[in-house]
Amino acid sequence: MGIRFILMVNKQGQTRLAQYYEYLTIEERRALEGEIVRKCLARNEQQCSFVEHRNYKIVYRRYASLFFLVGVDNEERRDHRPGTLFVYRGVAPKCSPATELCLGIVCYLLSWGTAKLDNELAILEFIHLLVETMDRHFGNVCELDIMFHLEKAHFMLEEMVMNGCIVETSKANILTPIQLMDKAS
Repeated sequence: MGIRFILMVNKQGQTRLAQYYEYLTIEERRALEGEIVRKCLARNEQQCSFVEHRNYKIVYRRYASLFFLVGVDNEERRDHRPGTLFVYRGVAPKCSPATELCLGIVCYLLSWGTAKLDNELAILEFIHLLVETMDRHFGNVCELDIMFHLEKAHFMLEEMVMNGCIVETSKANILTPIQLMDKAS
């Protein structure tokens, strides 16, 4: 399940952070963000946190006044034998199996050689890890922290996700470079 984009949006639908792992033009990004944000904000809390939109599966979660949205592939892979267990490595060849297994991004191949990459709960866990990491650095992260420290928020994402693949899950390892930069400045 390759991550294609990560969005942080407030309750009014304003995008506060956007990170894309595939090329989209500015117009395509605006249209996609507008459609997804309207769709997710219109849902109530009793509905599940998974939405299918175009060729993406959107996994989202609300924390205080921010919505964290992650868009992943909603496609099947046809390059393995049926009945085989494998760990999906997205598009980045440097993903360690231990990191992926830690998040539980494991999928079973279905019959006729089709692998459905459908572990939305692992993506929810990733969102929670992202929020906990930001909480540890900012102290109860809020919209203003993202707005005033956008480069740090992007840096945290870059430490956690590379080319759409989750590469780091240790909060200490994610925050160490940021703390070193804070000391140097």
